[in-house]
Amino acid sequence: MHMTETNIFTLKKGRSAPLVFHPPDALIAAPFDEDDKITGDYTCEKNSLPYQVSLHSGSHFCGGSLISKQWVVSGGHCYNRIQVRLGEHNIKVLEGNEQFINAAKIIRHPKCNRNTLNNDILLIKLSSPAVINARVSTISLPTAPPAAGTKCLISGWGNTLSSGADYPDELQCLDAPVLTQAECETSYPGEITSNMFCVSFLEGGKDSCQGDSGGPVVSNGQLQGIVSWGNGCAQKNKPGVYTKVYNYLAWIKDTIAAKG
Repeated sequence: MHMTETNIFTLKKGRSAPLVFHPPDALIAAPFDEDDKITGDYTCEKNSLPYQVSLHSGSHFCGGSLISKQWVVSGGHCYNRIQVRLGEHNIKVLEGNEQFINAAKIIRHPKCNRNTLNNDILLIKLSSPAVINARVSTISLPTAPPAAGTKCLISGWGNTLSSGADYPDELQCLDAPVLTQAECETSYPGEITSNMFCVSFLEGGKDSCQGDSGGPVVSNGQLQGIVSWGNGCAQKNKPGVYTKVYNYLAWIKDTIAAKG
């Protein structure tokens, strides 16, 4: 989603979308932020990202990634009552490829901090395994941390406006580079931890935003990041911040083994 307007939100914002039955300024997931969407620049090819899931609680509010037949990874601040929707492209239309599966267990990282958004990650165990096919399949976990300059694909159904709201029905995609850790830390002094990294264009204009939270950041076929937070959307020198999945490989493995 391409964003060029000024965002009215100036504080650190998680990027989950508001529930349709809440007031406009209320979000369904702590820390109640409106910066979770991907301001992408094109509509994804239909069903080209079979690992992408939509998290529903009355309406779409966050994204996620299918990492095994029965497990989804998403953002810690997307914790809520969840139905996982797989095989989606247009979330307003039943296209015949969808699988709707309730969450059996939702496990947020024990050190997830709702204020700083450090350790912003959770795992969802599906009540039944997903049926793997051409339109629903898993994404590999990373074998190495993301390197600066690496091109990533970010996807989601988040807001496409930096001021106001325009939530697309069809899945949106954005190609953007990993910034250096120094660039990331300079953009947000004292707020970036080793569990976070930035993917964006420092000149602004393209970013993730509300409704993109929890969704995937993929490079070379591996899930490198989770949409987490930002200061506004697509603002100059305020890149999107993402959870570094590589740092959680042991936690993911151990949690699935213990709760599987």
